[in-house]
Amino acid sequence: MSLCPPYAPFLGFAGVASAMIFSTVGAAYGTSKSGIGIAGLGQFRPDLIMKSLIPVVMSGIIAVYGLVVSVLIAGALTPEASYSLYAGFVHLAAGLSCGMTGLAAGYAIGIVGDACVRTYVYEQKIFVTMVLILIFAEVLGLYGLIVSLLLNTAVPAVGDHFCGA
Repeated sequence: MSLCPPYAPFLGFAGVASAMIFSTVGAAYGTSKSGIGIAGLGQFRPDLIMKSLIPVVMSGIIAVYGLVVSVLIAGALTPEASYSLYAGFVHLAAGLSCGMTGLAAGYAIGIVGDACVRTYVYEQKIFVTMVLILIFAEVLGLYGLIVSLLLNTAVPAVGDHFCGA
């Protein structure tokens, strides 16, 4: 029973919350910061607004990564006494890895999106450079998603692990 304490599911729920909260905060920051740049661009060149929405779309994808990991972790949580401390810590690690990389990616997308969109008003050649930098920033969140998925597969199925229920 010591390997399956009653507080073990709390760690799993903390992983769910971490993935969702941190990745959403990163996406919100990226969206707001890029949106400020788009508003500045729209004053001078309204015809460039649609092409400048790329950072906002990429920020939204970060939130989807957190949602996917949260749903996967929540689906693995069991109300029985068979949820181990090991599973709780693995789910917490999966949630934190997705959430924190989502926060970092959203922050990077916001900064790059704002700066490049404002520069795009004066120099259209920066568009390709902006997209490339945004892709590299987005990959940070994708790496966190991959690590989270790998961690989530490290948890044995219910009944196949330490509790012996």
